[in-house]
Amino acid sequence: MAEASTIKVWDPLVRVAHWGLVAAFATAYLTEGEPEWLHVWAGYGVAGIVVVRVFWGLIGPQNARFSKFVTGPICASRYFFALIGRRAERHVGHSPAGGLMVVALILALSVTAFSGMALYAAEEGRGPLSSVISMQTRAGQNISDDEDEEHGDSLWKEVHETAANVTLALVILHIGGVLLASIAHRENLARAMITGRKRV
Repeated sequence: MAEASTIKVWDPLVRVAHWGLVAAFATAYLTEGEPEWLHVWAGYGVAGIVVVRVFWGLIGPQNARFSKFVTGPICASRYFFALIGRRAERHVGHSPAGGLMVVALILALSVTAFSGMALYAAEEGRGPLSSVISMQTRAGQNISDDEDEEHGDSLWKEVHETAANVTLALVILHIGGVLLASIAHRENLARAMITGRKRV
């Protein structure tokens, strides 16, 4: 009976990517570089999952595709205010506001992961960006190696920390939106992202 009254919405890759990002970002954020190896590999995990999710958003099943749920900010804001007033239309897949949040999180996570790899390259001379960052930070500058290294490190560190904090703020807003939509539409959206199913 339960199976007959629900419909499959989220495929396994979307669900694994979602909870994988939760685990990887939480690990990277909470470790704050200590131990470094765990922070670095959690960051690589974030980057890898984001790449897979973007790819899946282009070729995956209907509910996973960006073309299905990405709308403009006006449509998203209309949905959000209707949701607050308990007048919002229920969407089986991502709502307009949820779709906008997916894009915002992917962008924020991308900047966080890239700046983290750049910082790792600038500080340690390691990682996939090590050769690129070392060449860029020293190209055409008439300053000492120590000053150059400090300047590059501080810039990437500031970008990385800001991006991580923006991502955390978006995560908090996302959780709030999920709770609000779950109450308004009387369904457990977090559970749906685990089971992959929602009511018909």
